[in-house]
Amino acid sequence: MKISPGKLWGLRRLADDNGRFKMLAMDQTGPIVNPIKEKRGLNKAPYTDVAAVKAMLARRLAPHASAVLLDPPFGYAAAINDIPARTGLVIGSEWAVWEVTETGRKSRNVPGWDAGVIRRIGGDAVKVNLWFRSDVSPNVRSHQIAYLDSVRKACEANDIALVLEFLVYPFPDESADVFAERRVALVLEALADSDVMNPAGVDLYKLEPPVAVHNVPDPDGPEGTTVQAAFDRIARGIQRPWVLLSGGASTADFMRLLTYAYRAGANGYLAGRAIWADAFSHFPDMKAMEEDLIQSDVMEQLNALTDRLATPWSDHRCWAGVVEMSPSGRDFVASYGGDDLSTCNIY
Repeated sequence: MKISPGKLWGLRRLADDNGRFKMLAMDQTGPIVNPIKEKRGLNKAPYTDVAAVKAMLARRLAPHASAVLLDPPFGYAAAINDIPARTGLVIGSEWAVWEVTETGRKSRNVPGWDAGVIRRIGGDAVKVNLWFRSDVSPNVRSHQIAYLDSVRKACEANDIALVLEFLVYPFPDESADVFAERRVALVLEALADSDVMNPAGVDLYKLEPPVAVHNVPDPDGPEGTTVQAAFDRIARGIQRPWVLLSGGASTADFMRLLTYAYRAGANGYLAGRAIWADAFSHFPDMKAMEEDLIQSDVMEQLNALTDRLATPWSDHRCWAGVVEMSPSGRDFVASYGGDDLSTCNIY
């Protein structure tokens, strides 16, 4: 399969030298903003607090990552100076203030932002989070698929890699317990949806585990066979390289989930809370938070597991053994939108 120059360079930038993704997610809004509001006793989280937390996460954790995922409103300006220049950069395009209806959520971009802006500020890839569940109204489904198509086209127009994440969620009148019971079924339905899993224009999937994320069975224990079968089943339908998100799992559970995912062919991880949630629990004691991050070896453990078991992205079956950049060769400049060099008296 062929890949455009910008998308190819983007995937290479996101992975380590051996083609495995070890990516740190710092684009979260609610999981960072809400605890700050609660501990400060405020209705709104002060920007200075959110920025200080994201800058510290970048300073202590980004050196261990092959790439970092940032959000434009809170993360980029606060953290970019603490991210090593050789680290890949994924920028989220979706706005954290989505439209809530009785029959589903409607996603949209950060106002005024798109793939072109993300390319201009140095992004190697665009990440979009598509709120998705199969039982929404036709109106919501149409909106979400149209939104996804618009992001695909914008990424192609700017030749920048697209990382597609889709998350299931509760309806407004759905209790937490009812949603928890439905979550795995909703994830499996999303993974089987031909529109969401249409690989056209998608370069990397960021996927939820197809099983419960708490009390995960030992991959080598008696209950591991059933869980592995669930990962193997979804992997057969994934037509692009893919990474696993942590979805609120503890570090220990995420290590087990990653083991299943890697045995099914996953190409790495893109995770946040499983890495830094324990340290963030010290907020507003920033000194204690930083000391926790300094002492933490979570990313070293994840990276060692990834080195041992993950499949390099270029070995995904979608490439059929050859990652071929196109256009390429003698006519590269003209084929990529430039002038025909034969008219420039160069040769």
